[in-house]
Amino acid sequence: MLDLVTLGRRVQGLRHGLGLTLQGLADAAEVSVSMLSSVERGQKAPTVVVLARIADGLGVPLAELVAEPDDPRIVVRRAAEQDSVDEPGGWRRTVLTPVVPGVNFEWIRTTLPPGCDAGDFPAYAPGSHEFVAVDAGTLRLTLGERVLHLDAGDSVYFAADVTHGYANPGAVPCTYHVAALVMRPRAARPPRA
Repeated sequence: MLDLVTLGRRVQGLRHGLGLTLQGLADAAEVSVSMLSSVERGQKAPTVVVLARIADGLGVPLAELVAEPDDPRIVVRRAAEQDSVDEPGGWRRTVLTPVVPGVNFEWIRTTLPPGCDAGDFPAYAPGSHEFVAVDAGTLRLTLGERVLHLDAGDSVYFAADVTHGYANPGAVPCTYHVAALVMRPRAARPPRA
């Protein structure tokens, strides 16, 4: 049976892993900040309805939120559980990695149709890294003012604290993988009264 302190740590870890504030998760879960804070501190036993809302806000199944893991060092994400998003412009990305509290790592598979530009992504916090490996087609990777053309089998590393963009200038689909370690800036501490 899951105790309240363990549940609270799991909720807080998942929230931190997603880079959400208490207010951000409270808004996404449609629960009060005070309730969420009490749950995270292990001071209040939430109802099943509140737990389901928190799980929805975190983007995890309720069972995953409350289940006792066999080994917390092993997290399996089945293919059916992977998040795939069809983006405007016809491109598709799939987050392959499970959410692990406290670990800011993602492994993503993306497919861009011919001639598709996925757009620019903002610079991440200093200390962020990306590795890109192209499986098929041609990828135009823009890193600030620099443009790289990568073909199937090519890979690249870059410090991800620069605006970066992905595009397929070719006539066939381009599929590539991104392994990203994204550092989150520390939240500003409120001024003391």
